[in-house]
Amino acid sequence: MITNLAQGVQAFTSNVFLVTGDVTALVDVGANFDVVSRIGEHTDELDRVYLTHTHPDHVGNVAAVTDGFDVAVWGFDADNPDVDHAVEDGETVEIGDDSYVALHTPGHKNDHLCFYSRGAGVLFAGDLVFANGGFGRTDLAEGHRPTLIESLDRLREAIDEELSEMHVGHGPSVTQRPYDDVELAGRAARMG
Repeated sequence: MITNLAQGVQAFTSNVFLVTGDVTALVDVGANFDVVSRIGEHTDELDRVYLTHTHPDHVGNVAAVTDGFDVAVWGFDADNPDVDHAVEDGETVEIGDDSYVALHTPGHKNDHLCFYSRGAGVLFAGDLVFANGGFGRTDLAEGHRPTLIESLDRLREAIDEELSEMHVGHGPSVTQRPYDDVELAGRAARMG
């Protein structure tokens, strides 16, 4: 089961996805709200924390989560102080009851990862792509539009039209034809 713990939060934060199952995990921890109590409403323990990337709105609650649940944090760049263990491009990780491949998708930030499970038909897209063909901004440090376009193309090639859920870093998850939103984001990124 996938629950967005940041649903309804008015503070500046990313979405925070709690995925329960064999490996109960968080995908991103958000910022500026009490995520620990929200986790506690659903589970008493976490097995893993995965970061799509290390912008402050996605990692602000790392210390609270690691202190509250004695859990390690996994991300692309193990040199980042918020990351305990590196996830390599192409590595398979367990989230909930499913296996996900980690895809290194820079352009919004150098350490950006997406997590995709073909078997479950689920994608955690971070800030690479959003609903309705939105895509990650490239005007921040490490942002680079041509690299973002390459990452969008790589993601589109990795997923298939059977994708049923795309959980994004901000805004609503996409549960109606999310593949189309990824294609649209690739076209939109080329236009701007």
